[in-house]
Amino acid sequence: MLDLPDHVKRPRRDKRRSSRMTELLLEVSNRLALSNNLDEALRTMRDMATQVIGTERGSVFLNDPTTNELYSRIAGRFAREIRILNGAGVAGAVFTSGKGAIIHDAYADDRFNRAIDQQTGFVTRTILCAPLRTLKGDIIGVAQLLNKVDGQFTESDLALLEAIISQASVSLESFRTIESIEKSRRQELDFLAVVSEISSELKLGPLLQKIMAAITRMLDAERSTLFINDEKTRELYTEVGQGLGATTIRLPNHLGIAGTVFTSGQSVNIPHAYADLRFNPAFDRKTGFFTRSILCVPVTNKAGKAIGVTQVLNKRGGSFSADDEARLKAFTSQISIGLENAKLFDDVQNIKNYNESILESMTNGVITLNEDGRIVTCNAAGCRIFKVGPDDILERPSAEFFQGDNAWLLEKIAAVVETGHDDVLVDAPLSVGEDRLSVNVTVMPLASANDKKLGSLVMIEDISSEKRMKSTMSRYMDPALADQLLASGADLLGGHSVEATILFSDVRSFTTLSEELGPQGIISLLNEYFTLMVDCITEQGGMLDKFIGDAIMAVFGTARRHDDDEDRAVRTAIGMMAELTGFNQRRLADGKRPIDIGIGLNTDVVVSGNIGSPKRQDYTVIGDGVNLAARLESACKQYGAHILVSEYTVKKLRGTYRAREVDRVVVKGKTRPVAIFEIVDYHTEETFPNMMGVLQAFQYGLKAYRDGRFEQALKAFAEGEGLHPTDAATQIYIERCRHLLAEPPGDDWDGVWVMKSK
Repeated sequence: MLDLPDHVKRPRRDKRRSSRMTELLLEVSNRLALSNNLDEALRTMRDMATQVIGTERGSVFLNDPTTNELYSRIAGRFAREIRILNGAGVAGAVFTSGKGAIIHDAYADDRFNRAIDQQTGFVTRTILCAPLRTLKGDIIGVAQLLNKVDGQFTESDLALLEAIISQASVSLESFRTIESIEKSRRQELDFLAVVSEISSELKLGPLLQKIMAAITRMLDAERSTLFINDEKTRELYTEVGQGLGATTIRLPNHLGIAGTVFTSGQSVNIPHAYADLRFNPAFDRKTGFFTRSILCVPVTNKAGKAIGVTQVLNKRGGSFSADDEARLKAFTSQISIGLENAKLFDDVQNIKNYNESILESMTNGVITLNEDGRIVTCNAAGCRIFKVGPDDILERPSAEFFQGDNAWLLEKIAAVVETGHDDVLVDAPLSVGEDRLSVNVTVMPLASANDKKLGSLVMIEDISSEKRMKSTMSRYMDPALADQLLASGADLLGGHSVEATILFSDVRSFTTLSEELGPQGIISLLNEYFTLMVDCITEQGGMLDKFIGDAIMAVFGTARRHDDDEDRAVRTAIGMMAELTGFNQRRLADGKRPIDIGIGLNTDVVVSGNIGSPKRQDYTVIGDGVNLAARLESACKQYGAHILVSEYTVKKLRGTYRAREVDRVVVKGKTRPVAIFEIVDYHTEETFPNMMGVLQAFQYGLKAYRDGRFEQALKAFAEGEGLHPTDAATQIYIERCRHLLAEPPGDDWDGVWVMKSK
């Protein structure tokens, strides 16, 4: 075989190589032409480069200009998206420089990021990377080949990869344009569909749900919330949040990121929430959610007034872009009218329900008539007064219903319609069947905002004998008891056992006060003092049982029972101390002597009922539980306390109060010890300095005292004395510990104190 010289062989090899390159690039163009979208085109380009150059894997990274990240649009076997900063790693270096790279030992190159290998389990040895350019020369990403099967990557491989990329650039640019147009078209169609759907909804709750779902889907976010401004409370509130279920959120409309956007009217786009000082991570800790990025825009009505804000969290795949912000602003501007209409509808519906609830709960009868004199509405009290059902009165002409002895009502209605002024009749007669009622009647005209006559309203108050009797009785007994007596009559006269909480209070040094003030002065003082204290009792639903000189006895849980009568009694005692503070401040300002009181509380089964003779009855409660409450009130003087509560009351409390156990005592006439507690909620730092430190020292000292460790107890109480030198309970235990150290008790010591006085 004839061996040709090199100068003849070389042109022939170059010609064959050029021919193969031409065929390859033609095949690239043909195969790309068969692709349906950008992903298929990128995959075709990658597969041909991997096959021709002979590598284990290939990847294509595109640049995300909104986040400055390269993301894996087409990856080898990776099922999840990979994102890296577009200046990091080998791919970032190629993207930034615009020059291809050949790396023969990946792990020896400082630019190589080993984390991706650790995530995927793949081991990268060699890398060939080239920039991905458009026809205009703009770099839009990089193509990367990993691990050449035979040998190392060469400059020829890099040139071949760049040639394939260059050949594919025409198709890639076309597909990018098509994809962008299609994406915009889909977004526009989705936008119009959502706006159309939302515009047809009037109820606020469903509307908020639709809006949130639409925003979350439209911006590809994890959560979104639409806050509406409550002008009355100056709060931003929402009933629903996408991803939050039925959570109700309320926050001041000037705080946090949402408050900043609402007050400033400017959008906020935060790519890293925890790096922003305005972000409050407390809600994340409460819900377990982790906020990464935030986009928040104001919602304004057609007059340009801010009515709320829309907040979107955690854009999937990166941060929110300027395009996201523009789309959200456009969306909120479209739905603001529907939102305001829904809010208005919701407000009107709430007002309607509120007014109907008021009418139905009123004890007075309310009847409305239209401009033709036909009865339109009648509340439950009106039906009860006239002893009719709704069907018997509604839609009937007033002239037909108010006739005979009640015809005077028609005259009053006609006069009010004519003059447009209200008319009031006091203690007027009303005939209902064979009964004659005494009623107060008010007739008012109804008119629209434009002063158009709409009809009239008739309000009827029944002031018959029962109401008059109740008004009289309420001056001499608790109103709740008066209600029960009027409702039950003689049935209430018998006694019955019931669990109740008893409150006793007493004025300290009353004899001295009486001598100083004289008869008129002491009566004036007691009347003013009793007025304040009784208001505290009635506000909490308690019943004033009786006044015993300067003492007050009240009961919670007899005439009116509540699930939390024990708490109501404790809150009453705290309220009485608070009122006493203000009362004494006023007395001191007038140059008068302040007064002090003690209060005792106990819960037990007592006997309640009317006690007395057939001519005079007194409704009260009796039993050991009453006696213990009285003795606790008296014990306040011994312990320097103002409110002492038995363990039986404390065990049933639902609320949390600042309190301390002060002793376990055996009251006179009893053998079983009872734990007693001091309530200190009413104190201030001035009246009880270093409260928490004192209470902790007292608790530790009390335990040591009951364990018989009197030296340790004395140290603890001495520590409390240092924090609050005038704490009487601490002083008592210091004296006890010193006494017991000097005269140690026997082995039967149990820490129980015996009260030798009542």
